[in-house]
Amino acid sequence: MDSRVQCSKISFAFGDRDLLKEVTLLLATGSHAALAGVNGSGKTTLMKIAAGLVKADCGEVTASKDCRVSYLPQTPGAYLSGRTLWEEAETAFARIQELLVSMDVLGEKLKTARESASLVEAYHKLQEAVEASGYYERDAAIGRVLDGLGFSAADYRKGAAEFSGGWQMRIALAKVLLENPDIMLLDEPTNYLDIEARTWLEAYLASFKGGYLLVSHDRYFLDTLVNEVYELFQGRCRRYAGNYSAYEKTRQTEMASLLKQYAEQEEEIAKSEELIRRFRYKASKAAMVQERIKKIEKIKENRIETPPSLKKISIRFPPPPHSGRTAVKLEGVGKSYGTKRVLENLNLLLDSGERLVVAGKNGAGKSTLLRIIAGADTDFSGSVSFGAGISGAYFSQDNAERLFLNGAASVLEFIENRAPDSLVPKLRDMLGAFLFPGDDVYKSVSVLSGGEKIRLALLCLLLKGANLLILDEPTNHLDLHSKDILLDALNAFSGTIVFVSHDRAFMESLSTKTLELSSESGARLFYGGYGYYLEHARVQEREIPKTPEKNEDRRVSKERQAQLRRLKKNEQQLLEELEALETEYKRLEQLLSQSGVYRDAVKARETKAALDKTKIAIDTKSGEWEQTARLLEEG
Repeated sequence: MDSRVQCSKISFAFGDRDLLKEVTLLLATGSHAALAGVNGSGKTTLMKIAAGLVKADCGEVTASKDCRVSYLPQTPGAYLSGRTLWEEAETAFARIQELLVSMDVLGEKLKTARESASLVEAYHKLQEAVEASGYYERDAAIGRVLDGLGFSAADYRKGAAEFSGGWQMRIALAKVLLENPDIMLLDEPTNYLDIEARTWLEAYLASFKGGYLLVSHDRYFLDTLVNEVYELFQGRCRRYAGNYSAYEKTRQTEMASLLKQYAEQEEEIAKSEELIRRFRYKASKAAMVQERIKKIEKIKENRIETPPSLKKISIRFPPPPHSGRTAVKLEGVGKSYGTKRVLENLNLLLDSGERLVVAGKNGAGKSTLLRIIAGADTDFSGSVSFGAGISGAYFSQDNAERLFLNGAASVLEFIENRAPDSLVPKLRDMLGAFLFPGDDVYKSVSVLSGGEKIRLALLCLLLKGANLLILDEPTNHLDLHSKDILLDALNAFSGTIVFVSHDRAFMESLSTKTLELSSESGARLFYGGYGYYLEHARVQEREIPKTPEKNEDRRVSKERQAQLRRLKKNEQQLLEELEALETEYKRLEQLLSQSGVYRDAVKARETKAALDKTKIAIDTKSGEWEQTARLLEEG
C-alpha cells in the first residue's frame, strides 16, 4: 500500500514577507525528489510544515493512514541524555517498543476475554507490524548504519554527547534511517559527511523503498538520487521532472526569458520616471504625469523579481606572482599522533599550476598533510621545501575562526581592508556570491555565525594574491550557486592548488592530479583528476591476477599472455602520445619566445594557456605510462 504526504495550497508569512504562497507538493512511496531554491526561499520551513513541526498560516497537510514521516534538520540539537552512541541509535525503535507494550496489554486481556476475535485480530496486526519493522534484527541494522556513516566499533560505547557537532549530525541521520519511515525529509544530509559516508548514503537511499525529499548543496549527490525537483521561487512552488542537471538546464532557458522580461520592465519604469521628473510641474502635462504614475504603480504591483543566483557574477582574483617550475617538494614526510602513524615516508613533487586533490578515508591524514604543507604543523619528520617565488595561503575551518578574534568591523569594512584596490568596486557582488546579500554586508563580524565566518575567511584568502592555495574543505557552507562561482574562479586561477573536499563534482571539476592516502597501503599518486583516480585506483588489482598457489600449474595462461600483450600495446601507444606531446610543448615554448607573440598580450596569454594545458597532459600520460611499465615489470 502506497503512503503519501500532500501539502495543499500552503502559505506562510515571516513578518511582512510572504515566504510561501499557495505551495502544493506531493510525496509518496517511491518519490525521489529534491527541493531547490536560493537561501532564504523557505525550503526548511516547507519541510517543517510537511513534517508537522510548524503550522502553516493557511492550507493543509494530509497524509495517508499510518504514514510515518521522519525529518532530519540541518542542525539537530546536542545530545545531553547521557546515552551512549548505541543507546541513542536504539531510540529509533521507540515506536516499536510502544507496540510491544500494547501487545503485552492485549495478551493479558486475551487470557480472560470471552469474546476474543477482535482482540486476536488487533494482536495479530501489532505482531505483523513489529516483525515487518526489523525490530528483532535491530542490532545488525544499527551496526550496518553506524558503520556506513563512519563510526567505528570503538565509538559504540562512547557517550553521544562526547561527539563533535559534525558527528552528532551523523547520529541524527542514523536515527532517521533506522526509523525506516514511509517518507524521509532530509535537510542537508551530506553536511559533515566524508566522501565514503556520502557514497554509502547514496547507495542506501537508492535502495530505500519509501519516498524522500532532499535539500542538498551537492550536485552529484542529487543527480545520482532524484528523478524530480520541486523549486521554490518567489514564494511559489513548481515541479520539474528529471534529475537535478535536467532541472538546471530547463531553468536556464526559463531564466533567460525571465531576465529579458525583467530588463524590459525596468526600462519601462525608468522611462516613465524620467518623464515624470521632466514634466511634474508643467500644468499642461499633468494628465500625462498622473497616467505615468498610475502605470508605474501597476507595474510595481506585479514587478518581476530576480533572485541573487541569476546575477552573472564572475570573480577573477588578483593574478598570482610569478614562480619557478617547482611549487612544493616533500621528502620522507612522516607524522604520528601518539602511537598512531598517519603519514609514513611520503615523497611528493608538485609543479606550479597543478591542482592536487588529496583523497582518502577519514583519519588517513588528509588535513594533517595540508597543515604540514601550509606550515601550520611543524612537528613532523622529513622535509617540505618550496620553489622560487612561492607564496602560500591556507584555508581551514579552524583557521577561519581564529581570523575573527576580537573583530569589531562590519563585513564590508573587514573585506575592504584586505582586498586590493582594483577589486574594491566588485566587493559587494563578491560578498553576495558568498551569501552576504544586501544589508548583510553591514553586520559586525563579531556576530557572524560559524558558517558565515568560514565563507568570509575563504573570500579573504582568495583575495590575497598568493600563487599556492592550500584549501581544506572550501565548499562547506556554500550553496550550489556559490560553489559554481568559486569553481569558476579557481579554474581561472593560474597558480597551484592543493585541496581536500568531500564534494565529488567539485573534486572532479578542479583536480588535475590525485594523491590517495591510506592507512593500509600508504600513499599513491595518480597523474589525473579525481574522476581518473576513481577509474584507475584499482587498475593493478584488475589487470594482474594474484600469484598462483605453489601446487598450481605455473605455466602462464593464455589469458595472462593476452593481458600482457594489451599492456605492451598500451605502453607503446602511451610512449607515442608522450613523444607527440613533448614535441608540441617544445613548439609552444619556442613560439612563446618569439617577439611577435610575447609582445602581443592576447597571443602570449593564449600560447601560455596552451603550454600549461600541454604540460598537464604530459604529466597525466607520464603517470599512465609509469603505471603500465610497473605492471609489465611485475608481470
